[in-house]
Amino acid sequence: MSLRPVRKLFKSKPTLEGAGVHLRRAFGFGNTSDFDPFLLLDDFRNDVPEDYLAGFPWHPHRGIETVTYVLAGTVEHGDSLGNSGAIAAGDVQWMTAGSGIIHQEMPKGDKVGRMHGFQLWANLPSSLKMTAPRYQEVKSADIPTVTDDDGTHVRVVCGSFWGTRGPVDGVAADPTYLDVSVPPGKRKTLPVETTRHAFAYVFAGSGKFCNASGPLAVPTESVGWLDTTPPAEADNRSLVLFDNGDEVTLYAGEEGIRFLLVSGQPLQEPVAWYGPIVMNTQAELRKAFEELESGTFLRKAAGG
Repeated sequence: MSLRPVRKLFKSKPTLEGAGVHLRRAFGFGNTSDFDPFLLLDDFRNDVPEDYLAGFPWHPHRGIETVTYVLAGTVEHGDSLGNSGAIAAGDVQWMTAGSGIIHQEMPKGDKVGRMHGFQLWANLPSSLKMTAPRYQEVKSADIPTVTDDDGTHVRVVCGSFWGTRGPVDGVAADPTYLDVSVPPGKRKTLPVETTRHAFAYVFAGSGKFCNASGPLAVPTESVGWLDTTPPAEADNRSLVLFDNGDEVTLYAGEEGIRFLLVSGQPLQEPVAWYGPIVMNTQAELRKAFEELESGTFLRKAAGG
């Protein structure tokens, strides 16, 4: 077994999106190779209604899949497939844009005005860029939680973990998407497939991710793995990008730690990206925008 060292550690950055929504972007500023097959992660936690109520009015997507995970408040949605509804705390919406979809997402706060959640973009391989659009909505009660003996809780949104499989399926990037909570002071090792790119995004508490290339001894009062190699310390709104290995090890701080742990098989394909559309070539990108202007962007069948 080999521990994944921390390759990069940085804070998400304030960004304006949609009709003026204030959010934090963890990644998605241009370089796609480090996070392949993922393109973008937005943290739209906000406690000021005027900073999010304008929402994300009707806009197109092609060539990607988006996953929206809500922690507080609701997100009302509608799309050109005829889907409409709302996802609330603990719910997940997974949308495959494929050949093209037009949708809107309008956030609403909870009783005290909180709107908390995340949106992740996953790239589609060239063979599936023009696949038929698809929509999955998963309610909180249908997302399994597994609990370890030390009190660690893991919500399995997508993929398999500790023998439990998440409810979202059929996603091209075959990701594993976990919501992990580790109690205060606990040292935890979590498996991640060696061939995958992986990152963690901390959104509550803090912790130190082991920054070593090999297994380390259980810490003692005199010397332990925390003393061996100065690890990266991650707190709220910190993104941790991991290097190669087959497991991630962390030490939870005095308030515990909660984070998303996401991994996926890299596509290793060229990316041509502008706004809400992600293709493989500039020619494909130009064609998509020409179709938007001409009104031929939406199609009934893949490639039609």
